Amino acid sequence: MSSPPALTSGRVRVLNDNFRSTFLGGRVVMTAGVAALELHVKARALIEVQSFTNFNADNDPYGEHDFGTFEVAGEQFFWKIDCYDRDMEVCSPDPSDPEQTVRVLTIMFASEY
Repeated sequence: MSSPPALTSGRVRVLNDNFRSTFLGGRVVMTAGVAALELHVKARALIEVQSFTNFNADNDPYGEHDFGTFEVAGEQFFWKIDCYDRDMEVCSPDPSDPEQTVRVLTIMFASEY
């Protein structure tokens, strides 16, 4: 029997928040455009992702804390967490189970989404 959706979303939220705030337990990538920025701008963007708390019904409709947006140096950024299976070939069969999931956080310009 599977867990109720609210319980599963709660587990996913905790796992996503832990990963996002520490960058431990998954992979962090950035688009080529973000990677080309000056080091101090990339550092500020990483800090913004780790400290993001502005979740609301528009950017977090499922309560999983897997998406956010922020501004640094006059640029609008998005970050997104995707959950893959252990082989990173398809979506995770159960994002609430870290044994079955590889989290990937991508940082991009809003215009690249």
